[in-house]
Amino acid sequence: MTLNESQELVDQWIKEVGVRYFSELTNMAMLTEEVGEVARIIARRYGEQSEKESDKNKDLGEEMADVLFVLICLANQTGVNLEEAFSKSLLKKTERDQERHQNNPKLKT
Repeated sequence: MTLNESQELVDQWIKEVGVRYFSELTNMAMLTEEVGEVARIIARRYGEQSEKESDKNKDLGEEMADVLFVLICLANQTGVNLEEAFSKSLLKKTERDQERHQNNPKLKT
C-alpha cells in the first residue's frame, strides 16, 4: 500500500466509521500520546528500564501503526500529500548527508 492509498483509506474510514476528523489540535495531542506509547515500549524493552508485566504483551508494531494513523489524519486535514513530502524529505537527507554518515567515526564498526 502506498502512502497515497493509506491517506485515501484513512479518509474513507473517518467518513464511514469515525464520523468526522477531530480538530488538528486534538489530533496533535493524540499523536503525542501515541508517540509516548511507542517510547514507553522502546525504553522498557530495549533500554535500561525494566519492563512491567503489563507492558510485555504490548505490540510495538501496533503502537507504531497508531502513530501513523494519527499522522495520516493530520496530513489529510492540512492538505499534505505524505508521499510527495516523504520523497522530498528523503532527497533532502540524501543530498545533505551524502558523506556525513560515511565519514562519522562514531558509526564505524
